[in-house]
Amino acid sequence: MAIANSVLDMIGNTPMLKLSHFDTGPCDLFVKLESQNPGGSIKDRIAVVMIEAAEKEGKIKPGGTIIEATAGNTGLGLGLVAAQKGYKLILVIPDKMSPDKIRHIRAMGVEVRLTRSDVQKGHPEYYQNYAKSLAEEIPNSHYIDQFSNPNNPLTHEIDTGPEIFEQMDGRIDAMVVGVGSSGTVTGLGRFFKKNAPDCEMVLADPRGSILADLINTGEMTEAGSWLVEGIGEDFVPSICDLDLVHKAYSISDGEAFETQRALLEKEGIIAGSSTGTLLSAALRYCREQTEPKRVVTLVGDTGNKYLSKSFNDSWLADQGLLNREKSGDLRDLIARPADTGDIVTVTSSDNLVTTYKRMRMFDVSQLPVMDDGKVVGLIDESDILFGIYDDRESFNKKVADVMVTDLKIVTPSASIDSILPLFKQDKVAIIADDENFYGLITQIDLINHLRKATL
Repeated sequence: MAIANSVLDMIGNTPMLKLSHFDTGPCDLFVKLESQNPGGSIKDRIAVVMIEAAEKEGKIKPGGTIIEATAGNTGLGLGLVAAQKGYKLILVIPDKMSPDKIRHIRAMGVEVRLTRSDVQKGHPEYYQNYAKSLAEEIPNSHYIDQFSNPNNPLTHEIDTGPEIFEQMDGRIDAMVVGVGSSGTVTGLGRFFKKNAPDCEMVLADPRGSILADLINTGEMTEAGSWLVEGIGEDFVPSICDLDLVHKAYSISDGEAFETQRALLEKEGIIAGSSTGTLLSAALRYCREQTEPKRVVTLVGDTGNKYLSKSFNDSWLADQGLLNREKSGDLRDLIARPADTGDIVTVTSSDNLVTTYKRMRMFDVSQLPVMDDGKVVGLIDESDILFGIYDDRESFNKKVADVMVTDLKIVTPSASIDSILPLFKQDKVAIIADDENFYGLITQIDLINHLRKATL
């Protein structure tokens, strides 16, 4: 392999993998690993082309500021390119984005402005409107605007499309893509219309997005909400050419996350949540066929940015997307059940350093103290704080020295109403009976339960 002189030289020319462990009906299904780009996603491609085009057009000048509204991956790509070229970058990101993705962006020296994800286009806090207003306020700045930038689809027409065509030896029957900014569907659609006119463009759309219904029925429906990141829209971007799409599938978050995990388990590919949507649609398409076809979809980004979300059972449970067997009692409210190994515990003989590290590692504020399978106490942040405040060496104290032993045990068959008084006392509910400890119910667990009941 040649030695690259810049990280930007490593963008593109990503591998193509034939899947071998999924039921693909009579078809062969291939995935192009855009996760192998240096920024971890397909958006590295458009970042280079859009910034270099803006430079040629005089829209970005030395020392200038680039501004963009992004679900995250375009921001990472822009951060990669901006850093190499010496530009400041400000990203406006909806607050539903993965914390891992936001940390990655900030670690690149990018300024992040979080805004609301519960408002739609036209609202001043909608991420695109917010970014546009920033560009109007900040001198020597340029709003890159991937949603209406013609260089976005051009990237895939002159770059990604030819790569796929060459890797597939010109034999491709269907291309499955999603729509975020719509550069991929438009650019690839244009390329294949010219070079492989029999290739069907298939849209994978999160349930709640308006695009699948618009393609399949011609009707513009009201947008809902979805958890998959990076694809799905509540409007049609100006650069989006839906006339290029032949068929669309609406994929639920639950199906997307399940498929995302299956890709890692079956094929060893850790991919982002949008890939779960694309692969789900591609598998549906393949299984519907009655004759062999060669189908391609994309691993749009790496799953390393989603370890705290769609690869996290506790997060899925909070969203009501983890298929756990229902008990019909208070055990259904426990986010981290003891019998699944999700709950984090300490023993009464552990020291406070160990306890503190576990709280930090698993981002919890209290832990049950377990001896021989029984709950003997609870320890929270305040117990540790007051235990060590006057003597820093007290971190070596045993948990037994500071834990709370006045426990409120609630049986699984008790009513939800029975645990409310505990929350008013700022306590947690310990769910157990004579034989078993089942887990803890905190105030946020009850809030999550009530929220899911209203969806």
